[in-house]
Parts: sequence; structure tokens; C-alpha cells
Amino acid sequence: MENDAAMLYCPNENCQAPNPLKHNFCQQCRTPLPKRYLWAVGDGLLVGNPGELLADQYLVISKSILLDTKPGLVSKTPELESLELIKPYLRLIPYRLHLPQVYGILTLTNGRSKREILLLEKPPLNIDSTGNAVDLCSELSTAWRDASSMRQLNWLWQIAYIWQPLVNEGVASSLFEQDLLRVEGSLVRLLELRLDNHSTPDLPELGKFLQQLVPTAKPAIAEFVSAICHRLRQGEILSAEQLMAILDQGLAQIGQSQTSLIKVSTKSDTGPSRQRNEDACYPRSGTTITKPPQQSAIAIVCDGIGGHEGGNVASNLAIETIQQQVQQLSKISFDHIDPVTLVEDLEQAAAIANDKISQLNDSEHRQGRQRMGTTLVMAMPIAHEMYIAHVGDSRAYWITRYGCYQVTLDDDVASREVRLGYAIYRDALQQGASGSLVQALGMSPSSSLHPTVQRFILDEDCVFLLCSDGLSDFDRVEQYWDTEILPLITDKQDITDVTKRLLEIANSQNGHDNVTIALVHYQVKYSEPKSAIKASLSDFSLPAATNSVLKKTRIPQETSRNQKTKVLSRDTTAKGLGVPIQLIMLVFVVLGGGLLGYFLRQWSVLPSIQDPFPNPLGTPSISTTEDPRPKTQESLYKTTSQIELSTTTQQVQKVLAPSGTILKKITNTEPPAEPDSQDPWVYLQLCSIGPGTTSATSTKPLLKPGDKVKIPSSSFESLKQSQLQGDNITKCSDSNTTKPPVGQPKVKSIPSPATTKDNVPKTNTSRPDGTTN
Repeated sequence: MENDAAMLYCPNENCQAPNPLKHNFCQQCRTPLPKRYLWAVGDGLLVGNPGELLADQYLVISKSILLDTKPGLVSKTPELESLELIKPYLRLIPYRLHLPQVYGILTLTNGRSKREILLLEKPPLNIDSTGNAVDLCSELSTAWRDASSMRQLNWLWQIAYIWQPLVNEGVASSLFEQDLLRVEGSLVRLLELRLDNHSTPDLPELGKFLQQLVPTAKPAIAEFVSAICHRLRQGEILSAEQLMAILDQGLAQIGQSQTSLIKVSTKSDTGPSRQRNEDACYPRSGTTITKPPQQSAIAIVCDGIGGHEGGNVASNLAIETIQQQVQQLSKISFDHIDPVTLVEDLEQAAAIANDKISQLNDSEHRQGRQRMGTTLVMAMPIAHEMYIAHVGDSRAYWITRYGCYQVTLDDDVASREVRLGYAIYRDALQQGASGSLVQALGMSPSSSLHPTVQRFILDEDCVFLLCSDGLSDFDRVEQYWDTEILPLITDKQDITDVTKRLLEIANSQNGHDNVTIALVHYQVKYSEPKSAIKASLSDFSLPAATNSVLKKTRIPQETSRNQKTKVLSRDTTAKGLGVPIQLIMLVFVVLGGGLLGYFLRQWSVLPSIQDPFPNPLGTPSISTTEDPRPKTQESLYKTTSQIELSTTTQQVQKVLAPSGTILKKITNTEPPAEPDSQDPWVYLQLCSIGPGTTSATSTKPLLKPGDKVKIPSSSFESLKQSQLQGDNITKCSDSNTTKPPVGQPKVKSIPSPATTKDNVPKTNTSRPDGTTN
């Protein structure tokens, strides 16, 4: 930095004192000074010269890297007309581990001309401990040659994980830009998003792009990666889910060259301002366990809702139930467990805990704000992976040598507004009731509960911090992670001492709530394999759990969970389905010519409707149950853009259906015009929701499959152009349901009133930096 006169202003609105850039705390009030480095999206244009102060607020560090010297001020936000341009960032907030998020707009004026520059926060940057040296993280193509086999496959797995969400938002070509695709330690990160210009990239194009990495792939995986790229280019890998499953096979073999030592430490405290502790944790507070010799190392944190009415009962019941459900799963070797099945089991565990709390509420006749509930965040390490399950606003953070990353997204009103594309997060926090929860365990039936379960591939020493908002409020984790938690990795400090220190910080710096903390320290020893892995790609059917132990420990089906069946596309081949050629020949011989002709005719018209919410870890499957009802041709329509529909309830409300939504026309004739309308209505049934998000405010309902809706006949004419062709398209029924991708938070309408801690509205608490909680 060339501007020695530049100062960093205290974010405390009662102080705002200027401080030297090197300081971490305000000289006057000791408030932590956040250093927010931003990336300016400027199409390669020079934003300013290093050391220049723009708009009296942003210090230019280098070409497009800025530092906000007044972090207490709310940045200028995009106008409504430009909100559409940043919606991909907003809708992809569940993937912010890999993508920067919108911070604000910088307006530069030069005479009469005005230029607006988009500012992104948390870009992939290398920042030294003093903050004097700041530069971009390495491009993936540069870092690739020096990475281990484990890390190279990890990076490919992450690209496959974010591929479909980027395709859905029309920004998948960002992955093909060498200067945008960066790596921050083990994380794949994009510097910014760029819209797909002409057409949406497909998997063969991805294979062509990844092919350039093959020559410098490590010997143990070079043949494996080359085969994957070849089959991607040939169109033989049909989905990102299938690509991830194939990579999982390679990771399972490479993972055998990696051993881990895991330590878990917990601490829970009432806090200085509360009379009872509504929180609960597993292992019990004050416990430290190590795996090995322990067989499992599960950590759970719950923050009760309901105050004296039973928040502590709900949190302890959730801990007891979930611990019992998942204890056996954590003991299974990764060689004998299917990640897809495990994710489903963790979701089921949350559902069972939810129903037990809900049933207790019902038995005690609790209604509305009298109902007790709890948040949930759980970490379960298995082999080279970490599974994080989450409901509510208790959080999980991932700390590595490169940074501190919040991996869970709060289930609150503010996050929901961002996911729906209505506001950037900093603006959403300013709105009333922004911190009110939209879901928690025990507040509603499990059919409307949407727990988030994420997977993380681990190839380096790291720490996962689980905590209630008694610690996470006011950004305490972001302020103290490098001084308090990072030494666990770098200096090998005692995990029990670190846990106690975090509790002291929560009580002294916040002190407004109960505090519960669980630290999971994951230590890695890895040696590069001497021989190539033997993962076979000849059969493209996705792997399924085969171990009998897993089947014995499956969670009992105590609740009714929505299931979905994925339908393969029309161009699916026998090879893609993994059907042995011998079986096909046998069918030819046994069934004979007439029956064979019928079989081929049915095969040629496989449904072309894709599941709009593909499970990133899921296994496509085809239902083998024959529908006894007579097959009839139906009029199905797939929206190519966001359209407005009306509900058929007495109080007609308008809702927005995203692109890719599939609708069925209920009748072949339009009903007569209604008294308040000059335009006849066409009635439709919602079959499935597109990959975007449905539009809803706190007073508008969200669409769900099976809903009846209507649209003016004039608007229906344009929808006709998107009619799906084929004489045997999968039928749409009221029972059809969809479920968002595993790892992606699921939009749920806000209860009335919104769930709040202690059964009182959760008010916005002003932070020192001017934001609210």
C-alpha cells in the first residue's frame, strides 16, 4: 500500500475513530477492526491506482482489489433495475464457500460520465498476517501440478458439485475461465461469475476443459482422470451427480493412503445474563474424546427455543434422539458405506427428532409461540469426509490455514430473502425480523422440515467449530478465529484450552445468551500411493450401499419422508443405464419378436422430464412399479422463463414460477371468464418446480408440486410453445414431490409468527460495525 495516510475507521457507531491500517483493534474503544478486502468487477478496466482512495472509502490495494476503510457504513446497493444482473450471486448463496457474494456498488464519476462497479466480498485472496501483502490465490491450472492425488480428485469433485447450480443460473462458463477458477488451499473458488453468452455449456465441454489437466495429473490417478474426461467428451456421463459418484470411487481408493486423528471437545454455559441453559451438546459439556481409540467422534450442538416453556427439554431430547440414531453409522468404514445413503439417514435422524419434539408439544397442547423447539448443527467425520447436518441458526465454521469459512446458512428471514433474489445479505440484515427463524426442530411436521446435509472432502489439517449464536453473534468467530482457533493447527495447542477460551470470549464480548461450543480437530497423515488406483469406469451405474452392516443400522422409518424418483432422459442408452448386454440378448431370445417389438417401442419413449432438484450426491433410479391406471397422453409444459401464476384459493394470490417448472393442463377446454376477469382462465397443475427459486414474500405462499394454479388464456398462448412432446410422458399426480439438492438449504415459508428464541420476536441487535443480527 502506497498511501501511508489512509486510515481504518472504527465500525462502532459511537466511536468511529481513525486507526492505522495495521491495527486489529480500535485504539480508543478496543472494538475489533474488520479488514474487508473486496474484488471490483470491472471487465479488466483499471479501477484506480494503488494507494488511491475511491469515494472517500475504498482504498485501492492493487488493480481490482480494494479495502473498505469505513466498514461501519452501509455500502451503496444496486438499483432495482440492476438487481437482475446480480441475482445469480444471490440465488447461489448456499454455495458461497465457492463463490464471492455481493457487497455493494462503487460509483465513480468523471465529469458528466458515471461508472458503477460491482463489489464482491470474500474473494479468493492470499492475505499475510500483517495485511500488508494481499494478492489473488493461484489459478487451479497453476496449482494443479503440485497438488497431491487426493487434492486433485478433491478439486474435481468440487467442480462437479457446483456444476449444476451454475448451469441453472446461466453462469457455468465461469468455470472455463482460467483467470476466474482459483484454489484457496483445498477449496475451489471462483473470482466472479460471468453470464453464459450464447448457449449453456454441457458436460462434454466440461470434459474438454478438464482434459488439459490430465498431463500433469499425479501418476496414481492420471489414467482414472483421463478416462473420466474421455467419457465426459463422449457424452457417456449423463449428469453431475453421476460424475461425483465416479469421483467418489476414486477418492475412496486414494483415501486409503490417508489416516486421520480426530479430537472433539465441548463446552456449554448458561452465560452471565440467563437464568437457565436452553442449549445442549454431545458429547456432554466438558468432555474431550479422541478417535482412535474411540470408534466415533460425533459432535452435536442444539439451541433450545421456548425459554422457560421447554427450550431445554427440546434441545436435550434432540441430542438424545439424534445421537442414538447416528451412533452406529459413524462406526462404519467408508469402504462399506454409500454417501448418498448416509446423507438420507442424517436427514431422517433430524426428522425423527423433529417428530418426537412435535409430538411432545401436541401431547401438552402447546400452540403457536408456546411450542418448544430447537436448532441443530452436527458434525460427523467418516474417513476422509466430514458430514454437517443443520437446521436453524446454530452454525458450523470450517477453519484451515487459509481462512475461516461459515459453511452453514442460517434458516432465517434474511437468508431466505437473499436465496429468493430479493436483496443482498447486508441489506436483508437491516430489515425488520431479519433474524427470525423460518424453521427449527419441533415447530412443524417433518413433512415440512428441510434439514441441510453437506459433505466435505478433507485432505489437510483443519478444525470444525459448531456453536450456538451465543458465540457467533456480532461476528465473534470471524474476529477471533486466527488468534484463538488457528493455533490448534499451527502450534498444536490443547483443544480443551481453546474451547474454554472461546467460551470466555462469548461471555465477555457478547454475554446476552447461553453459549455452547463443540470443536472437532481433524489431523491428517497422507502418503502418495505408489501404484495407480483401479477404479473401473466400464459400468456407469452409480454405486449403492452393499454392506450388510449398513443395512442393519439404517434408521427406522418412524416418519413419513417425501421421496422422489429420478427419470432418465430420452437419449439414455443401455450402456448408460449399466444394463449388461447378456441380459438384453436374453430378452431377445425369451420374449420373441412380438414381445421384443413391444419392449423396444416402450424403451424408445423413456420420459424426458428431468428432476428439477437433482441431489448432488444422489443416484438416478427408475421406478420398476407398473402403474395399473390406463396410460393417457397429457399436455405438459416446461417454462423457459419465470412466469406469474395465480392460486385457485378463495383469496387469489399471485406467485412466480421459475424457469424449468413443469405444468400439466387439467382440462382441454378453457372455463368461461370469471366475473372479475375479461380473460378466461386456463387451469394447470404443478408437476415439478424449476431449478430456480420460487418467488414469495412473508405473505405469499411458496409453490409446491401438486398445487392447482391458473393463468389467463392470453398468457397461456406463449406457454403452449414450450409443450413437451412424446406420447408416453411421465404423468403428473398430486402426490409428486421434489426435494432440493443435498447440501443446499431449502426454501421454506416463514411460520406465522416467525419462530423466535424464547418465544418472543427476535429483534435486530445492532452490531459494532453497523450491521444487525
